[in-house]
Amino acid sequence: MIRIRRMEPRDICAAADIEKENFSRPWSRESFDSSAFRKDTVYLAAEKDGCLVGYAGMWISLDEGEITNVSVAQQEQGQGIGRMLMEQLLTEAETAGVASCVLEVRKSNVRAIALYESMGFQRAGTRRNFYEAPVEDGIVMSRK
Repeated sequence: MIRIRRMEPRDICAAADIEKENFSRPWSRESFDSSAFRKDTVYLAAEKDGCLVGYAGMWISLDEGEITNVSVAQQEQGQGIGRMLMEQLLTEAETAGVASCVLEVRKSNVRAIALYESMGFQRAGTRRNFYEAPVEDGIVMSRK
């Protein structure tokens, strides 16, 4: 059973490990530590059998949320964990008074794009060569 909860300091190492699995330019432990526990952020953890299997994060500025991270351990992908994280993140955003959310996603990440579109996100633009290793466009998506 998957449990979605607020990220805690004990999750940092596992989140950084999942980040390394999934991204060519992963966030470091220090990046998570400096971002996840501020008053203007929401970071969630997906836990299965006591282990972190995914996480999602959002920075909040006034009434806008910027979704910074959504990642699920490779061996757990395809089980709806990303959707669960996103649903809870959007619930937390609404509670915090967020009127709109934005995110960027690699143009080639069709599974993530399909998830975001199914949750009401729309393509708002393209950031040319936004990603590195490999260089790729980023799709900007927003939801109001």
